[in-house]
Amino acid sequence: MTTEPTAEITTLRRENSMMRQQLVAAGKRNENLTATLRGARDELTRVRTEIAALSEPPNTYGTVLRPPQSGGEGRTVDVLASGRRMRLAVAPDVGDAVLVPGADVRLSEGLVVIDAAAPSGVGDVAPVREVMPDGDRIIIGGPNDDEMVCRLGTDLRARGVRVGDHVLVDRRTQFATEVVEKPEVQTLLLEEVPDISYADVGGLAAQIDQIQDAVEMPFENPELFEEHELKPPKGILLYGPPGCGKTLIAKAVANSLSARRADPSATSYFINVKGPELLDKYVGETERQLRIIFARAREKATAGSPVVVFFDEMESLFRTRGTGKSSDVETTIVPQLLAEIDGVESLENVIVIGASNREDLIDPAILRPGRLDVKIRIERPNEDAARDIFSKYVTARLPLHPTLAEEGVEALIDRCVQRMYARSRDNEFVEVTYADGRREVLFFSDFSSGAMIHNVVDRAKKHAIKSVLSGEGRGIRWEHFDRAIAEEFEEHEDLPNTTNPDEWARISGRRGERITHLRLIRTGEQTPV
Repeated sequence: MTTEPTAEITTLRRENSMMRQQLVAAGKRNENLTATLRGARDELTRVRTEIAALSEPPNTYGTVLRPPQSGGEGRTVDVLASGRRMRLAVAPDVGDAVLVPGADVRLSEGLVVIDAAAPSGVGDVAPVREVMPDGDRIIIGGPNDDEMVCRLGTDLRARGVRVGDHVLVDRRTQFATEVVEKPEVQTLLLEEVPDISYADVGGLAAQIDQIQDAVEMPFENPELFEEHELKPPKGILLYGPPGCGKTLIAKAVANSLSARRADPSATSYFINVKGPELLDKYVGETERQLRIIFARAREKATAGSPVVVFFDEMESLFRTRGTGKSSDVETTIVPQLLAEIDGVESLENVIVIGASNREDLIDPAILRPGRLDVKIRIERPNEDAARDIFSKYVTARLPLHPTLAEEGVEALIDRCVQRMYARSRDNEFVEVTYADGRREVLFFSDFSSGAMIHNVVDRAKKHAIKSVLSGEGRGIRWEHFDRAIAEEFEEHEDLPNTTNPDEWARISGRRGERITHLRLIRTGEQTPV
């Protein structure tokens, strides 16, 4: 009686377990089916999106001509697209900040502005010939020396452009979008204040006084010059033998003008014109770059800052007209400089400084009063000047040997000067014969320069370093300076040009009678008769 219900219960339990297993399997199949359907739906959505994108009509691009306008016809903007100027509607999600003149925008099929576009960054590079009075347009140079008026993009208008800059221009839209740096132009102009002061210039106290009277006095006391109806000089010529400090003085002038300004925020500018690099094989290009240089100087000077335009090696650019052998480029370059210095346009707050060791080659029209008014000769250093120059490079900060440290720096400098300037047989350099037959022996000291003294000190320092490396001990000794002076003299033994002694004399800064013969005392070489 009790076995039948037990068997029935067991059967029911077995069936219940089987049904439970079937339900679990069905649930898993349902989940797999759901995942498959979900993946199919996502794939179908992706395919539909791709099909829609492929079938979508193409967008076009345009350039904004003027900021958006709001009115009865809604928000609109003038756009240049496909060579047509159109007024188009703007989509609500496009902000005004991106719709600036010169900006690229994306247009829908219905010619609605729907998005901003990245600039192309390509186009023609053209020089700026003139900035128009409205400040929004410029005149640029084109092919075949043509000129074209184009507009400035918003970013470029905020940055500002000046004559001589090179800009990237899209000739389709006639917009200039950015300034392109041209290395060959930038290397000609050094607009900075050098870190050389008068204290760094040795042996030229008299010349420094002259140049301060000519340059700094007018800038610092303009009311006194106006009261006395005196105009400041327009230009200065620094001339003399090479290596005697002409370039150094010009740098110190610019530094002093900047340091002594009443307004600490004001500054002066030093435009260093590298003469030989200014020459160009194309006709008119050198003259154009001269105009750019003086336009840049006038621009800086208009703001009240004194500007120094420095022409180093001036004879390379402004030779006497008619002396050219292969070409006569100086016949146009010289008049261009004369027009800039003494032309119709005033040159206020600008001082031109030229440096040359062949002033006899410079065109006389440049040197006349009213142009390069002040002419300062930079002489070779005498013994006192040599001591001053040595003191700039030989200081107590150097690691002197104990034997020199006891004597002191001044005693070392005196010893070096005596060694270089002694009128002894060891220092005899060259025997010259003048046109009247008179002979004279010149010593190495007759051809000394600040550059030579600097080189002697550098040689002594190098020998001191080699002594440390070879284990001979630390510290600069007198032997190092003595050896350096001897090596410096030895290097100059073969430099005189015995084939053309008079030309060598002019280049070396020797003045006086005409020299007909040279005899090198140490080597015995002499001018062929």
